[in-house]
Amino acid sequence: MQRKLTAILSADVVGYSGLMEADESGTLERLKVNRARIFDPYITIHGGRLFKLMGDGALVEFPSVIAAVNCALAIQEATEKSEAALAEPRRIRYRIGINLGEVIVEGDDIYGEGVNVAARLQALAPVGGVALSLVVRDQVEGKAPCVFEDMGEHRVKNIERPVHVFSVRREERPQVAIHKSTQISKLGVCVLPFSNMSGDIEQEYFSDGISEDIITDLSKVSALSVVARNTAFTFKGKSVKIPQVARELNVSHVLEGSVRKAGGRVRITAQLIDGTSGNHVWAERYDRDLNDIFALQDEISEAIVGALKLKLLPEEKKAIERRGTDSPDAYNLYLMARQDYVSGNHGDIRRDEAIVRMCSRATEIDPAYAEAWALKALAQALLRFEHGQLGDGGLAAAEQALALNENLAEAHAVKTRILFNLGRHDEAFSEMQIALSLDAESYEVNVSAGYLSYRQGKLPDSIHYFEKALSLSETDVSCAGMLIACYRATENRPAVRHAAEIAVARAEHALKLDRNNGSAIAHGVIALAVLGQAERAKEWIGRAMLVNPYHMGMRYNFACALANHLGDVDGALELLEPVFATLDIDYLEHAKIDPDLDPLRDNPRFQQMLASFEARVGNGSSRT
Repeated sequence: MQRKLTAILSADVVGYSGLMEADESGTLERLKVNRARIFDPYITIHGGRLFKLMGDGALVEFPSVIAAVNCALAIQEATEKSEAALAEPRRIRYRIGINLGEVIVEGDDIYGEGVNVAARLQALAPVGGVALSLVVRDQVEGKAPCVFEDMGEHRVKNIERPVHVFSVRREERPQVAIHKSTQISKLGVCVLPFSNMSGDIEQEYFSDGISEDIITDLSKVSALSVVARNTAFTFKGKSVKIPQVARELNVSHVLEGSVRKAGGRVRITAQLIDGTSGNHVWAERYDRDLNDIFALQDEISEAIVGALKLKLLPEEKKAIERRGTDSPDAYNLYLMARQDYVSGNHGDIRRDEAIVRMCSRATEIDPAYAEAWALKALAQALLRFEHGQLGDGGLAAAEQALALNENLAEAHAVKTRILFNLGRHDEAFSEMQIALSLDAESYEVNVSAGYLSYRQGKLPDSIHYFEKALSLSETDVSCAGMLIACYRATENRPAVRHAAEIAVARAEHALKLDRNNGSAIAHGVIALAVLGQAERAKEWIGRAMLVNPYHMGMRYNFACALANHLGDVDGALELLEPVFATLDIDYLEHAKIDPDLDPLRDNPRFQQMLASFEARVGNGSSRT
């Protein structure tokens, strides 16, 4: 049993039963829209983790009480605005309670008195308001622009001691005064994703890479608080109001810019904006040779530090200037390869082969480029253990990456996958622990930890890691698909539906960029089936099978959808037969435990197909 101190937010829809009785379909639709556009995004932005859904209610944990309060107030304000046009009795409104207390952690769930008090506070909150415990009020007071109202002590169910309750609202005063009150020990910056102005969507990888590198550089400045990449990138492609972004993220400044890359030249514009007034603190345009890209990134980071009147320590300056490679050509190849990886077309052999080629060229240009070696290892692992190609599955490349940089978490994560598929499970687990200790915020680390936990039957752990990975990548579809399976296995029906909604939204976005993205189509089909959109799911399957019937990962997921959601056992078996005859140990191990295939397990044809699959690759000889 593990205990920890954490901030808990409990939210519930006011008068939900009455709303459902008056207009069931309309209420469900508005609540769905609110969750997708307001509630869940604000939780992600403020660093929260939704750990339990209960019909119209939710429980969320936060790393700090200030983040929890800011999130609650933002949700209430945004919900009020979105529902303002509706007549009073029909509006979606929340009551929210926040407590700081010791809780018990069991797998992915949290319970105990700390959670119970939050739920009781929620019931005492005003309609559309937020109620806090005394300890939360004490932690927030003076650190955020809030006004508190003492609601006195209350005796509540199953809590022995009276609970001292305060309601909270934002302080209404001039923006300049708010800015002064929120400026605590550190200045804060959010780096919005730079816009790609190249006129070519295929150059998106480069503008994203520039944005990520500036975030990484500024994070090395001890006197500066920098919003994490996954939070900043939730604003990608959106028209935003800088003061609103600054207020939501509790930062003093916002950096925005654009990148235009053509031939051997690059033009970058950047503006540092005061989050309160919206005025420019610093702005510059750079027009340079592409070979100067690293010096240019250093200039931008140091200019921002100077504009904020901060002093860069010598070791911080060295850390900013220290990069994985000094070669612009190797860097550009790595960014392209990484973009192909995060695009989400998992299971496409052509993607993985392209990544290997690009990373191989990058490491030829700069043999000391550890990040390129690690990404090459990951693609080689997928080619070996999913597609059955010859080779060591990327083990040599992963070890080369670690020889160059033993603290590269992504290299430890890919080595985890390789060792597990080689049957060296204890070594794989040790590598995973190292990866998590080095960077628990890494997308690749959480994906690897999610799959490792899933294969070991540790569903609460796999849910935790897949949820984290999903929050760390705005384009990921496969983790949403894995969460559907995990939530179904743990009988969390509201969470299944929520994961399916995310999967469909992300699949639709991915298909706008590449209508042949087999992984997006595959996970989208399962999600559509879960949401009851059977005809649309079948249309996606029919179209995709005409375009690319050889995408085996896509066929596998289609079979899961047909077997478990669409009631077509024969169709599922037809799709699986070439999959089981072609793919390798990774899919075999997955098929053995995949709950989506449970409706097929008593079928003699399936049993024979699985036995043949195991005889072909599962005896261990193919692992060496």
